[in-house]
Amino acid sequence: MISISAVLYSTSLILILLGLYGVLTRKNLIRVVISLDVVDLGVNIFLVTIGYVRDGRAPIYLADAQTSLADQASRMVDPLPQSLVLTAIVIGFGVTAVALTLLMRLYERKGTVMVSDLRGLKW
Repeated sequence: MISISAVLYSTSLILILLGLYGVLTRKNLIRVVISLDVVDLGVNIFLVTIGYVRDGRAPIYLADAQTSLADQASRMVDPLPQSLVLTAIVIGFGVTAVALTLLMRLYERKGTVMVSDLRGLKW
């Protein structure tokens, strides 16, 4: 039987690879931004999967429990990857909004968002 972790790890790897393929092969800059969002989604799923614990529970120690503190700690879910993903989602949304805004301005000035049609973009 396939474990949930294996499915999530493989899904995140597939999403990361699909996003990288889109970034490297597309000439439309809007599709490149969407591909970067797919990579971001794959990385977020990977980070959440790192903190996954089967039959895990919230990281709260119970003083009156019948089990030891070490046994309780072994079944707790790590909250750090979840907080990192929450921060990454907000930052990814901001980066996507700025990238699409810049693409709108580029389209207003140049009339295209195709990389092959853009000329004169020098430093």
